[in-house]
Amino acid sequence: MTTTDSKPAPKDPWDLPDVSGLVVGVLGGTGDQGRGLAYRFAKAGQKVIIGSRAAERARDVAAEIGHGVEGADNAETARRSDVVIVAVPWDGHAKTLESLREELRGKLVVDCVNPLGFDKKGAYALKPEEGSAAEQAAALLPDSRVAAAFHHLSAVLLKDTSVEEIDTDVMVLGEERADVEIVQALAGRIAGMRGVFAGRLRNAHQVESLVANLISVNRRYKAHAGLRVTDL
Repeated sequence: MTTTDSKPAPKDPWDLPDVSGLVVGVLGGTGDQGRGLAYRFAKAGQKVIIGSRAAERARDVAAEIGHGVEGADNAETARRSDVVIVAVPWDGHAKTLESLREELRGKLVVDCVNPLGFDKKGAYALKPEEGSAAEQAAALLPDSRVAAAFHHLSAVLLKDTSVEEIDTDVMVLGEERADVEIVQALAGRIAGMRGVFAGRLRNAHQVESLVANLISVNRRYKAHAGLRVTDL
């Protein structure tokens, strides 16, 4: 009698979970990036709530976006959402997250903030004390699950209702595979996008910093450049 060792087949990296029933909250959802992401997710059929410091402002913008998007203040948005995307300005990043620590407890928090400075030479990367915006979020939210994604998307394209597909890959970083796959799956809900695992949070700085290069590309070529990862 002979026996053979049977090892389970390796997991298909493109076998991603069904995230269609998750509620997506967008902190900073009245800004260009947040508004654009909210529109794209809602258009794809996702339930979306946008947050702002002023609930009335959020409700007004939600009505402009349509597609069933709701508006609320940031705290209510965090409480009611399964996945919370942080799309606030860098200078308000730490203060916003500190104020929502309790509401974000146990949530999957996806940071898409790019710490950048601007001078007469153009955009340049800033390096937070924690290493990156995503690592700052993880430090401020010890009871949340923090991932990083959606850094390299053009707000102009996201908001443009005449653009049917956003031709880009989304680099997703995080500590837990299950969380990363949820974010990858969410990215894939948007027509033209694909979520690609790009490492742990310790690698978030260079992903955030690359936006400074893309801004230079876009200014020179009058474009709205994104990224594609080849051979995948």
